[in-house]
Amino acid sequence: MRIAAAAIALLALHVMPAASQAPLKVGQLEVRAYQAIPKTKTAVQLTTDSALNRNLRREVMVRLARRGNEVGFSGGNVMRMDVQYVDLLGGSGITRGPVGGYDSNNYDGPAANPRPQVPGVIIDRTPPPTSGGPMLRITLTLYSTDGGKVLWTASASCYAQTSMAETAGTAMIDSIFDNADKNRIGDAGCPL
Repeated sequence: MRIAAAAIALLALHVMPAASQAPLKVGQLEVRAYQAIPKTKTAVQLTTDSALNRNLRREVMVRLARRGNEVGFSGGNVMRMDVQYVDLLGGSGITRGPVGGYDSNNYDGPAANPRPQVPGVIIDRTPPPTSGGPMLRITLTLYSTDGGKVLWTASASCYAQTSMAETAGTAMIDSIFDNADKNRIGDAGCPL
């Protein structure tokens, strides 16, 4: 029965018209409340599993519980959570400390001359966050288990360095659940 409901829900995603005419800009969120989030038990399921995704799912579960929903890993309604973190610049999340026995802040590779550290001055060669940098996108879709009807959707995105991805995700979740039962497009609450 659950497999059939999931198949119907996936089919509904492809049949439903686009939520908005223009794609959202990074830094925006969109909530589409086809109906208010029901107070029934809600299971929050991840589309992909990672430590970041599990931590952000916990934040969603906390926000649902604050609204009065019973929350669990199985339940009356299913909220699918898709978390995408894309770093096209290839950042590994490791920006400090020795790499291969060398201080990564002062060593460019085997053919380079190491740059000496100036006493009392920290040389930070990591580039500042820019537009087009690493991006975090969260999409939440609430389905009814009675036929797989989409009840509610929300999507938000922010630019976020690897070290700030969880903070940015939590801020987006807070912004989504600030007024979750109203259709809206607004600021995603991205941290600076």
